[in-house]
Amino acid sequence: MASPLDPIDWQILDLLQHNAKLTNKEIAEKVGKTSTPVYERIKRLEQQGYIKQYVAILDKKKIGRTLSAFTSVQLKEHEHTVLQQFEQEIVQLPEVMECYHMTGTDDYLLKVVVRDMDEYQEFIKFKLSKIANIATVRSSFIMTEIKHETAYTNNTDPEIEGNTKRQRK
Repeated sequence: MASPLDPIDWQILDLLQHNAKLTNKEIAEKVGKTSTPVYERIKRLEQQGYIKQYVAILDKKKIGRTLSAFTSVQLKEHEHTVLQQFEQEIVQLPEVMECYHMTGTDDYLLKVVVRDMDEYQEFIKFKLSKIANIATVRSSFIMTEIKHETAYTNNTDPEIEGNTKRQRK
């Protein structure tokens, strides 16, 4: 079981979310500790699953992935095995960057990223449409990305909660 996080753990997580290339020494300086305890904390955070992986966030325009779509999928049947089969197949498609099982009208929401509309059409015709049990597919294309955040905030921090409460008054 994961142990509760203290303020230093949260500081470390925040720093790593914004720059995973920071060295233990740099993190230690920022949180007011020495390198060894920071190293041990990071290892514990990794082992307990708070840190799942380290990644580089790429510029999608520079790598030629300029078309992003939110694709809603409604299934014909909703038996557990049918849902599992859909999920097993959808995770194999590299164009699908994110997939969420939803409540409401649509069963799944996909974030699909491709080069252009021609590639999106090929994705729909030759990949998504091949998955059994799909009833409807609706697409909404992203025109402008206003906010894209990858870092979670510490909403359990009393200072943050206090600031939120003061702002509401």
